[in-house]
Amino acid sequence: MRKHLRTVFVAVLIALIGWGGAARAADAPLPVVASFSVLGDMVKQVGGDAVDVKTLVVPDNDTHAYQPTPEDAKTLVGAKLIFVNGLGFEGWRERLVSASGTKAQLIIASAGVKSRTMIEDATEADGTSSTVIDPHAWQDLSNGRIYVRNIAEALKQALPDQAGAIQARADRYDALLARMDRYVKAELADIPASQRKVITSHDAFGYFGAAYGITFVAPEGLSTEAEPSASDVALLIEQIKAEKVKLLFIENMNSPRLIQQIARDTGAQMGGTLYSDALSPPDGPAPTYLAMFENNVPKLKSAMELNGK
Repeated sequence: MRKHLRTVFVAVLIALIGWGGAARAADAPLPVVASFSVLGDMVKQVGGDAVDVKTLVVPDNDTHAYQPTPEDAKTLVGAKLIFVNGLGFEGWRERLVSASGTKAQLIIASAGVKSRTMIEDATEADGTSSTVIDPHAWQDLSNGRIYVRNIAEALKQALPDQAGAIQARADRYDALLARMDRYVKAELADIPASQRKVITSHDAFGYFGAAYGITFVAPEGLSTEAEPSASDVALLIEQIKAEKVKLLFIENMNSPRLIQQIARDTGAQMGGTLYSDALSPPDGPAPTYLAMFENNVPKLKSAMELNGK
């Protein structure tokens, strides 16, 4: 009888240990991947401690020119969800997903956004131009709120037992984005229409311009991989002089050489660094999506206030 009880006790103990291990596995954060740092921050804000987010294109790096690594393929294999911007932003996405063989669900964060189109610069080879989709939709905070809804829905489906907490975080974050949207509009409201022009190193602010009434001009095209022609740069220099643009901006993932050359040729000053496609590292001025606007908006406002003077 004593031997039988000992056997039962051991069996129960093994079962309890096994149940405890399963519970710990169930409580472990969901492994997810985000294609670039802005999106990675959004997923962290909504997912909280329920997710373990790995970001492929890290802060201060250029998603347009990114070259995936074998380590990235391994990262995708271990993920349950993969969040991407879409709209053609990650030109390497399909190649990487196919090479990895991952079974993770692909989530297009920009789904439902009303996309903008723009004319891509003509190439020197054939002199033609084409209409392309502008992928930088997060630069309009109302679109950022759409991203948040898509992220929340995907996480709730993957983690139904935590759906309430995920939605609560999404609602709090959405309220912060709505407040930031109101702040941007209020900060820029008094800038005269004639002064609402900004020169940047990369054409990434089309959605921001459309949402907040600013014209952005850049010597590079939609992608930072594009090389501006000498004639395009010359026209831009003439435009800067004619319109008395006082400050020029570089972006954190771009080489400053071209915009510095334009500043020398026009007499304009460098207005500092803007963040568009990539966040800063944690100790920088724009480590989050919200902080990106907190960094950019005062600089843009100061630049436009100087225009025409």
